[in-house]
This record gives sequence, C-alpha cells and structure tokens, in this order.
Amino acid sequence: MPHRSIRRAALALAALSLASGLAACANPVALERADDGIDAACADIIVRLPDSVADLDRRETNAQGTGAWGSPTSVILRCGVEVPGPTTLPCNAVNGVDWVTDDSDAPNYRFVTYGRTPATEVIINGDAVAGSTVLADLSAAVSTIPVDGGCVSYDDATPVPTPTNED
Repeated sequence: MPHRSIRRAALALAALSLASGLAACANPVALERADDGIDAACADIIVRLPDSVADLDRRETNAQGTGAWGSPTSVILRCGVEVPGPTTLPCNAVNGVDWVTDDSDAPNYRFVTYGRTPATEVIINGDAVAGSTVLADLSAAVSTIPVDGGCVSYDDATPVPTPTNED
C-alpha cells in the first residue's frame, strides 16, 4: 500500500509540473511589435537571442521581433523601433554596439541602438538588473545588423557652417 501512495503522489507531482509548464507556455509576455519589427534583420536578431541575460531566463513573447527575460519580466527587447536621430542623450558603446540611454523613467531604463537600421530597443528594470550586463549579453545578437553610423561627442561632431548674408 505505501508504494501505491508514493506512486500517486509522484503522478500528482508530475501532472502538476506538466500543468505548470503548459501554463507558462500558454501565457507569453504580451508585447507590441515595433513598426519595422517584421524586417528580416530583426528576424536575424531574434534567432540569435540568448537563453538568459543577466542570469534571467528568456520568456516567450506574443509579438514578432521581440524578446523578454525574467519572471517577473525585467528585460524587454523590441527590434524595428524608430531609428534615433542626433540627440543630446548619453550614448555609450558596449561590445561594439552604440546605445543611446534614456533614464527619464528611472528605475526603468530605455536603451536604443544608434547607427544601425532597423534600431533595437531594450527596456530594463534597473532595480532588478544592471543595464551594462544586459547590453553585453545582447550585443552579439544585436551586432548582426550592419553599422551605418555611430555615436560621436559634441567636440568630435562636424560643425555646420553658419549661413551668412553675403550673396
């Protein structure tokens, strides 16, 4: 009789584990696809995304060109966002990828690739993970989009000539 109870408990645990696994598969992270998220370059990034970033496990998402990590979700990636133009926001290179940093919603930080088309956005919860670690973990996938520009400091920017009234 004790073997039957152990077997039933094991079967119940297995069924519970299976149900939990199915529930996780049935509830992907709900995200909105970026306007250019269907770009083939975004597909190249998505297939190369790591299984974990900053020790957070990757999660399934419901939108093309997206990725998410952590439970609760602490990192979101969307490829195909609007390419940033010149900006005064900080721009830093991490493993060969330039990122513009927007901290206006801290502790949530938004990083957008600079000098790559389509652009990729990464939003992190700074209370849960370090942005530099996340960006380092994602740089190999994101670097598949060719570079077509990059960050420059104000001092290194080419000055625009001032118009004169001379004819």
